[in-house]
Amino acid sequence: MNLSIVDLAPVPDGASATEAYENTVELAQLAEELGYSRFWVAEHHSMADSIASTTPEVLIAHLAAKTDAIRVGSGTVLLNHYSPFKVAETFSSLDALAPGRIDLGLGRATGKPAADRALRTERRKRNPDEDHAEKIEETANHLYDEFSADHPYADLQLARSAEDVPEIWVLGSSPSSAKIAGELGLRYCFAAFIRPTLAVRAFETYWEHFDPAASDAGVDEPTGMLAVNVACADTDEEAARLRASAEASYKRMQRGVTGSTPTVDEAIDELGGVPDPTPQSLPPGEWPRAMSGSPETVGTLLDELTDQVGVDDVIVQNLIADHDDVLRSHELLAEAVGLDAQ
Repeated sequence: MNLSIVDLAPVPDGASATEAYENTVELAQLAEELGYSRFWVAEHHSMADSIASTTPEVLIAHLAAKTDAIRVGSGTVLLNHYSPFKVAETFSSLDALAPGRIDLGLGRATGKPAADRALRTERRKRNPDEDHAEKIEETANHLYDEFSADHPYADLQLARSAEDVPEIWVLGSSPSSAKIAGELGLRYCFAAFIRPTLAVRAFETYWEHFDPAASDAGVDEPTGMLAVNVACADTDEEAARLRASAEASYKRMQRGVTGSTPTVDEAIDELGGVPDPTPQSLPPGEWPRAMSGSPETVGTLLDELTDQVGVDDVIVQNLIADHDDVLRSHELLAEAVGLDAQ
């Protein structure tokens, strides 16, 4: 199994984005040492007091300079906010700075109305799936120079590395995004920490619609990755305590409350107790948004979940409040799946 990390650059209580970015760099460097495959950073807007990952392209450049070999990328660039040409220019330049190490994860999401207006984003589309697919395809055509000779964009040029091109992934949390990825022949990553019950169906949709001939930007065979929220500790009980922060955060989001991740004690108080440990077996359609366990439990869980959806790659997010606990969780996760440390 290949293991990767997606990070939100959470802002510690009473701190600033500076400390958040320092923590993200430390985590990326640890991930490289432990043998993780990729380190992605998210894009969120209008939550900068709690999530500093607002501009993944900026963080990616910094992370690439602070690491040596691990792939770095976006999880995700919200393409509905931007022009495909500008995204392609940005990531082609990143690849020129760190050849062969850049991933371009493409997704979509609307946020708070004021933020979307400030980003000049149309919140309603007549056919949102068609619009998203067209933007992804246009981005890929820019990056892989696939426009026909008579296309108005055929002569546009990008700053490039000598021989590499960013690796494109379609990110989503629904079968509609899976269908888009399959029809375009691109790699697909499903966000099970958003809609876990749709994971199996989404990957079935991806396999069903996969077209290897759709684009040079794509792959010859379906290539998927599962994104999960996991807290790992020495015991199942300790890991469940850490998971309390994620559970309380999700409940806050349902109430429309944003802010820093609650500490374990705050979360347990809000939840009315420590969450039960995650079972060692999760049938399809019954996955929770967040999971936890000892290395043995988590290793068993990840084997089962990847078998259910037919992938070998997992990318992990967590909502653990304490940075030291975050680092330790990823150390234990690396142990759980037997990563080869550098």
